[in-house]
Order: sequence, then C-alpha cells, then structure tokens
Amino acid sequence: MSYWNFARSPASVRLLLDFGQARGIDAAALLRGTRLGLDSLADPDVTVSASQELAVAANLLRQTGGQPGVGLQVGLSYHLSAYGILGYGLMSSATGAAALALARRFLPLTYAFASLAHRRVGALEELVFEPPGELAPALQGFVVERAMGATARLLRDVLGTGFELAGFGLRSADSGRAPAKVLSVTVRYGAPAHALSFAHEHLMRPLPQANAVTAAMCERMCTDLLARRRTRLDTVTFVREHLSRLPAGQAPELASMARLLNTSERTLKRRLQQDGASFRALSNAARQAQAERLIGEGRLTMTEIAAELGFSDLSSFSQAFKRWSGAAPTRAKALRRT
Repeated sequence: MSYWNFARSPASVRLLLDFGQARGIDAAALLRGTRLGLDSLADPDVTVSASQELAVAANLLRQTGGQPGVGLQVGLSYHLSAYGILGYGLMSSATGAAALALARRFLPLTYAFASLAHRRVGALEELVFEPPGELAPALQGFVVERAMGATARLLRDVLGTGFELAGFGLRSADSGRAPAKVLSVTVRYGAPAHALSFAHEHLMRPLPQANAVTAAMCERMCTDLLARRRTRLDTVTFVREHLSRLPAGQAPELASMARLLNTSERTLKRRLQQDGASFRALSNAARQAQAERLIGEGRLTMTEIAAELGFSDLSSFSQAFKRWSGAAPTRAKALRRT
C-alpha cells in the first residue's frame, strides 16, 4: 500500500529525533520545515503525514553530512515496542510465518516507505525491498536501508535470540565507511537487489508468546487503526498496489480483486474505466514491472520467472512479455548484461 495514503504514528519521528540527539543534533534542526513540535509528538493521539516524516529524514541526512549507513543504524533502533498494537500482534502470532504475513498485511503501520516482496528460495526465505522512485537518490537509500535494518531487528525481536540472518545485500556501493555487518552477517554491497534472507525453519517455529485470542484481537485493532489513518485511496491506486504484491505464482484475477473490494466485476470495471484505466492494463503493467525486475536481478531462470508471475508455461510468458515490451525476455536479459 502506498505510504502517501496513510497518516502515521509520531513514534518513528521521535526515534529519528533520539538518533539525532545522541549525535548532538538539535531537535529543532530536524523538525525544520515540518510544522511539527516536540509537544505534539508526545501526544499518542497525534499523527504525522508521510511528507512530514520524510522531511525529518531529509533533515537528518543533511545534518549528518550524508554519512553512509545512517539509514541502517536508524532502522536497527526500531524495537518491537515502536510498532504499538501491531507489535503485540506480531509477538502473539502462532509462528514466524504468521507474524510475517501480519506485518506485510499492515505494512503502513510499520513506518516503511520501501515496498516489500517475499519469496522462498530453496531453504531460504528472502525479503526484497524497493525504495519509491519519486524520492531523491539519497532519501531512497535512507528509506530502504532503514526498512531493512528495522526488519532485521523486528525479526530478531519476534523470533528470538536464536534468529540469524543468512544474507544481507544492498545495491549501493561500499564507501568504506558504511556498516560492515548487520546482526553478525556481513553486508554485501553492490548486490543485485536490496534483500535480506534467513533460513525457512525460523518461520516454522512456534513463537514463545503465541496467544490466539490476543493475536485475533490485535488484528482487529490493526484493521480499525489502518482504516482511521487512511487519507486517500482511489480504485486505480488500490488495484495497482494489490497487483504489485501478489504472492509468487498467483496470476491477476478480476474476480478475486472484485471480492477483495466487496463489489461485482462489472462495477469494478466501470470504476476503473471512469478513472481511465482497465484491469487488464494494470495487471499487464504490474507483471511487466515484476518481470523486468526479476530479469535484471539475474537470479532466476526464465522458466522460474514465468512461474513466479503465474504463467502456466514459459511460452505464454514469452509471448506476453513481447506484447508488453516489444522484445523477447531473453533479448531483455541479454541487453541487461551489456
């Protein structure tokens, strides 16, 4: 879900201020231009906008002189308690898998600005992060690093001290001053994707504080909270964002989307047409973007990419990709390598 569409808890801004204060940066410098005050940030009923939090992050980057790894350091300071009722829901989930599914469902309550994709790669679980393209490059780097650091910390807090990362990769180059390790694993700079991975078995273990009643109650409260914080969301945006987060192997379906919106297929088609869009065009755009990203990463074969996108076979995927882009996927892969 787009971060622009939801108001946010002030807890994340307060953590940014704490991080700056520990480094001698005055809170007023970080709040400059945001119209936020320290008194209002202490009120649990106050919310901040996405643009206000991003302005604080941009101020922090300026005050630290573009120091490498600031986003990672900030993210690792996001303890489980920072997530409020969502944190309780994660902690009381039955397993790590259930907790991860809950976090992805309520991503706007996690302060993330980066999108999150999840897939199984052999014996590993992999989380891939992508910063929003409309932000300045420095801010893109900050938000994706913060999201990855916060996710690593959240996984450790929820799954316990026995949790270990198997890999942590960033597309950015190593400046020589950036953090070398995250939770004891060496950071791979210049990686094909912003991704972290860990053993699948971590998600299968029962959580020590699992409680079905508490988990169900927290899920209901998170649903209500998300509805209260929603600021704007048109049909096209909702459909586009849902399509971008389809599970691996699931093809876009108009009927499923209509059920999700509690409406008929005919009504959904009409709403999209009124906004100058169609479900077919949106689903094709989403699959093309996903295909190009997977091809660019170079980790999966064409057959595996076809399956990831919900195509029945490689031939169907190849024909669709050629319709979208005018070139066969193998040609696109070759161009990426040059």
